[in-house]
Amino acid sequence: MQLFYHPQLDQSVNQFTFPEEESKHIVRVLRKKVGDQLMVTNGKGFLFTTEIISSESKRCKAQVLNAQKKHQKMHWFHMAVAPTKTNDRFEWFLEKATEIGINEITPIFCEHSERKTVKKERLEKVLLSAMKQSLRTYLPKLNDAVSYSDFLEKEQSGLLFIAHCEEDEKVELKRRVAPDKDITILIGPEGDFSMQEIKTAKAKGFLPVSLGDSRLRTETAALVACTTVNLINNG
Repeated sequence: MQLFYHPQLDQSVNQFTFPEEESKHIVRVLRKKVGDQLMVTNGKGFLFTTEIISSESKRCKAQVLNAQKKHQKMHWFHMAVAPTKTNDRFEWFLEKATEIGINEITPIFCEHSERKTVKKERLEKVLLSAMKQSLRTYLPKLNDAVSYSDFLEKEQSGLLFIAHCEEDEKVELKRRVAPDKDITILIGPEGDFSMQEIKTAKAKGFLPVSLGDSRLRTETAALVACTTVNLINNG
């Protein structure tokens, strides 16, 4: 099955037109024609079975045959993670996290961060592509990048964790995660969080956790955290 995306679709829509870029891909690349069926999601949990009624290359139109809602999992998983020095490694993480399952991502800039800017539009395209490729119907929420201190000023709910490499009384993340509980976890940059950043997070209620004995790259640590949370909630 191939999945397409249209953010404005809902149960009240009978007919719709794909955006120009998606239309070109459907008609020119995939050579779909009138009468062909397409599976479409709005990124909000709905999976629509549709049929092409007009195959213009810039304005492909379809009608909705059936709509099915995929229910969200009981927990909400939010990761605040420092962007890596190279863009491709951070994009790789976003792709894999979407495939595994994540609800919300906030890029954070820390004291030891080597990258202080991100291109949100580019990252959103990575998330969208990964959602379609993995046949998921929920598009992860990507927040604007913020400083670490600004992020901690915002109220967070559920289980709060910070993964770092400093010597501390840490418990393995898998022993801290509870099924069906909202989770927010902080993942630092290549140079790790500073001692002051760790202290501030703990004062805000974030519990230190370990992701194993190895020293992990930022994107690897973030992916291990995603996998751990997913396993606990699907065990």
